[in-house]
Amino acid sequence: MQKAKQGFLFAAVAMAALAAGLFFRSSDEHVTTTVQPAPAGVMATALSTTEGGKAKLDDWKGKVLVVNFWATWCAPCRKEIPEFVRMQSRLGGDGLQFIGIAIDEMDKVQAYAREAGINYPLLVGEIDAVEVSRAFGNEMGALPFTVIIDRTGQVVRTELGGTNEARLAPVVEALLKTPAS
Repeated sequence: MQKAKQGFLFAAVAMAALAAGLFFRSSDEHVTTTVQPAPAGVMATALSTTEGGKAKLDDWKGKVLVVNFWATWCAPCRKEIPEFVRMQSRLGGDGLQFIGIAIDEMDKVQAYAREAGINYPLLVGEIDAVEVSRAFGNEMGALPFTVIIDRTGQVVRTELGGTNEARLAPVVEALLKTPAS
């Protein structure tokens, strides 16, 4: 019975995220540019890795983070991932770190990661990942949702809906030129 309730809740969250993601698409009106500390405790929230361990965003302190909340069933999410893979390859050596947080099932995420050649860490969660997304300001739990965090742990930008390299690169490249203090 508990498993059925959890499955229903996950399906309801997934449908709400899909509907909101389709509604918002990739409009600039859903971009928030601000500088504020990451929400208390969220950087230390441990989520499962696709390798079978646990990791938290704090594990990448000192890097410019692009944290992307996504799912394998989310078409706008799948569209932006190849650009993230290119940016990680191009700028990873300069201190950029993409982190994908999948609101999905582990086996589906692992299969898609292999298929898409994802070259950055993937964390996986269901309801707990939705809560992390909400802590960053994604009140609707829509997907995709992207958060840019500078080297000092300040959230500098959030984007609700699909994004791309042209929109992310100027922000990320400027942050990479700023040393951690």
